[in-house]
Amino acid sequence: MPLPDGFRRADQLAGPEPRYPLEVGLCLSCSLVQILGTVPPHELFVDNYLYFSSFSDQLVERSRAYAESMTSARALGEDSWVVELASNDGYLLQHFVSLGVPVLGIDPAPEPVRRAEEIGVPTMQAFFGVELAEKLVSDRGRRADLVIANNVMAHTPELNSFVAGIAQLVSEDGVATVENTYVRDLIDNLAFDTVYHEHFSYFSCTAVSALMQRHGLTLHHVDALPDVQGGSLRWWVSHDTAVDESARAYLEQEQSAGVVSPDYYTDFGRRVEALREELLALLRGLKADGASIAAYGAAAKGTILLNYFGIDETLVDFVVDRNVHKHGLYMPGVDVPIRPVEALVEDRPDYALLLAWNYRNEVLAQQEAYRAAGGRFIVPIPQVEILG
Repeated sequence: MPLPDGFRRADQLAGPEPRYPLEVGLCLSCSLVQILGTVPPHELFVDNYLYFSSFSDQLVERSRAYAESMTSARALGEDSWVVELASNDGYLLQHFVSLGVPVLGIDPAPEPVRRAEEIGVPTMQAFFGVELAEKLVSDRGRRADLVIANNVMAHTPELNSFVAGIAQLVSEDGVATVENTYVRDLIDNLAFDTVYHEHFSYFSCTAVSALMQRHGLTLHHVDALPDVQGGSLRWWVSHDTAVDESARAYLEQEQSAGVVSPDYYTDFGRRVEALREELLALLRGLKADGASIAAYGAAAKGTILLNYFGIDETLVDFVVDRNVHKHGLYMPGVDVPIRPVEALVEDRPDYALLLAWNYRNEVLAQQEAYRAAGGRFIVPIPQVEILG
């Protein structure tokens, strides 16, 4: 597969495009689901990374609510310190700043870091691990009251260093909240497009608990986030060894559901193949009838879906996205051009394949004008639907 964010310019299309194996395995010892071959992190998160969290209104609003809730619940104030790992463009930490709470963002991607600094969020361009954590604590002379790691633990090939760093950084009475796609929701919702090179690991509570224990932390609480990335969890970890009912229940349910069994994943593979055949038959039929088709969402998951299903410019005319940094570029592997979202109303394709299906409600609300003009959305996951 091509790199998920390896967007290309028009003058690069005739040249070679790197591709890398994408294969997933289950560790029968620690229950971690992980890709078996990795791409150097610098190629993924520095050279080709153009994702900006703030382009999702839904995510920004959810982040504001989180910041307000945690500030109140943890009694955070001007003497506190909040650190976010993979803080992107300051989409979340900006809300702590507005509440008067000192923060530090850490992110390896230069463009999002620059944007965060522009809006007043102190941000360090770096990869996080145990050595950086020790340096931060030494330089500042204190540890963090709250460490936030949203959709990043899956992005690190050095899991032990990453979690050891959290253990070093968070104070004895502090807490770290870690959000990532939940492997059980990934399987149940057929979210195969969440599997790509930037995601080295796919977590169950069983795997998270074992990982945290290895580094002196305890998984003590779990929140379900069903509307985030097709189904995510927020894991609360700390030096406190108490475990509440939410964490115990998830661990027990995973055992009974067979989440640690290989059969659970091979069945998933068969279901993905059936979905591919269904969607391709629909798109080919629509094109044969003379329909025009675009797509919405030039994100990494869109790269995976288009490439794995074999959907190229013969089936999709163009992809639209709100991220201005991607306009004029081409989708990796399939060379479909990326345009502004206004192109849906201007060109009025008959259908738009919703690659950003995890933001389904947000996109449908934003595109009322396109829908009112007769445009219809094809939602590919978890099952194929056509919405007017």
